[in-house]
Amino acid sequence: MKVLAEDETAAKNLIDINVSAGDGGDLASVLQMLLVLTVISLAPSILIMLTSFTRIVIVLHFTRAAIGTQTVPPNQVIVGLSLFLTFFIMQPTFNEIYTSAIKPLSNNEISIEEALDIGQKPLKRFMLKQVSTKDLDTFFYAAGYEEGSVESEDDIEMRVLIPAFIISELRIAFIIGFLIYLPFIVIDMVVSSTLMSMGMMMLPPTTISAPFKILLFVMADGWNLIIGNLLKTF
Repeated sequence: MKVLAEDETAAKNLIDINVSAGDGGDLASVLQMLLVLTVISLAPSILIMLTSFTRIVIVLHFTRAAIGTQTVPPNQVIVGLSLFLTFFIMQPTFNEIYTSAIKPLSNNEISIEEALDIGQKPLKRFMLKQVSTKDLDTFFYAAGYEEGSVESEDDIEMRVLIPAFIISELRIAFIIGFLIYLPFIVIDMVVSSTLMSMGMMMLPPTTISAPFKILLFVMADGWNLIIGNLLKTF
């Protein structure tokens, strides 16, 4: 019995843990680490949904489909070009977020809540420049906003602005895609009419029109025109 008592005492000593309260600096470091991990996990969604990436990648896909080259340029090239153009367009916004929010937070000059509040303002300004008033009104109504309750940009919540911005980007991208399609549709119609008048019913018109589409695109310097005018839309 004495041996059992000694074993129980030793076991209690092994599992006895003294919990001491950590200082505020350790807690802030842990919260900052959690914030960084959260941002990293959401970075792909943020990059795709809250920047110019959506409009660019859709327009480039429309361009490839209009030319008729199904796999040229490949998806990796289109996505890579869209990413670099996104960084080019969003660089002023990203620099402002880093200067006003991320850098002061890393220097412990502001709290995490202040950093989030300050950091979302440049991104909100960018989205408000691109979003349609019609889309904002739709989500204001869905969110239960009362008329006249929004007096400034600060009164617009991100949960309302983000979906309105995405819908506006999709609309603009599809409008640009429609304009890109028009000249190539004309080529398809001309080639198809020519083949029918010559009695070549069995020859697919796309086989003949594809070289003419590529020739037109190259002679017009299509990539420069499309990307240059796409950048001007921002």
